[in-house]
Amino acid sequence: MARPFPRPHRFDVVLAAAGLLGGLLVWGLGLATRPAGEPTVLLDGRWWVLPPLVVTASCELLRRTAPRTALLVATAALILDTLTRGSLVTLLMFTDVLYACVLYGPPASARRVPRITGLLTVAATVVPYALWRVPEALLIGVLTGVVAFAPASTGLIVRNHRDAALSARLRAEQTALLAEVDRSQAVVAERARMARELHDMVANHLSAIAIHSTAALSLDDPRTSKESLAVIRENSVQGLAEMRRLIGILREGSGDHEPAAAPTLDGLGALVDGARANGLDVTLDTGSPPAPGDADGSGPEVPTPVGLAAYRIVQESLTNALKHASPGPVTVTLARRDGVLDVRVSSPYGHRDGPRAPGSGAGLVGMRERAALLGGTFAAGPEDDRWTVRAALPVDGPEPP
Repeated sequence: MARPFPRPHRFDVVLAAAGLLGGLLVWGLGLATRPAGEPTVLLDGRWWVLPPLVVTASCELLRRTAPRTALLVATAALILDTLTRGSLVTLLMFTDVLYACVLYGPPASARRVPRITGLLTVAATVVPYALWRVPEALLIGVLTGVVAFAPASTGLIVRNHRDAALSARLRAEQTALLAEVDRSQAVVAERARMARELHDMVANHLSAIAIHSTAALSLDDPRTSKESLAVIRENSVQGLAEMRRLIGILREGSGDHEPAAAPTLDGLGALVDGARANGLDVTLDTGSPPAPGDADGSGPEVPTPVGLAAYRIVQESLTNALKHASPGPVTVTLARRDGVLDVRVSSPYGHRDGPRAPGSGAGLVGMRERAALLGGTFAAGPEDDRWTVRAALPVDGPEPP
């Protein structure tokens, strides 16, 4: 199937029509670039001026869609025009076709046409002067430069500016796109971080509240109900305080501008005491000698991000043990060896009698994400009839993102 001829641009149609009408007006007035009877006029007839004019005006229709073809045909028309009395309008339209070929043509034409016209200008200046040895011969080179080299160089300058503007716009769009991608990734990462913090800060309190409220409702024992209500009140107060601190950090102008202190391994003793108050039989082994007045001791010295991740992993593991573990001892072990902090929480594995709190599975996801952000490993599953959570957190690795 033949390729359809491209439709000319509207401005090119107007330009071609204006050039043709202007050339006909000049022809009708009898104006020409050379007088009749001049020896260089080989086609000395008034009507010979019109064919080059019509052909050049037709080339204006192709100045954008087929610029190289238009330049070749217009060059042939200009050569024919030099054999006649000549038309100034034909000459002007040729300069526009030459300019359009450099501006709208392929890159190869944009590079070659200015070079070729520059060489022609130099040749048209040197050769006539060398042959005739008169200053007037230099005017041929000046005329050639005005007709050929000036439009070509102007088109090259405009094209370079246009390409530079296009490149700048593309870079700006690419920068804006990358900024939007970075913003989206930052929002997703921040939402994931806040989800982990919210889950770790509140889930253990809500789990204790759910279990003890179920026990208070299911057991007809005033003493047990009173103890359950005390545990419920303590966990609700602590959970509410942590929620307020979290909301104060997120909401601007809330009046709470002090960031909540990030928990460290030094707070594991208090965390274990809270788990015991909720009914877990927990034993903590940090591999460190107990501090005065602290029966559990403090954790090993580690960077703050590692300590926070280890604290949250232990916290979530105790929460899961409170919700799902069978009655029995729960052991928490922390040890630092070979630049890695090993965290291990083991709880009874099996069917649990009595009230249970539902789980969403977000806890395991959050613990795995915390270990991955530090470049560590995480695993959880049954091991020797016990449910074991294991995490290896590099102590000397790079700071988390």
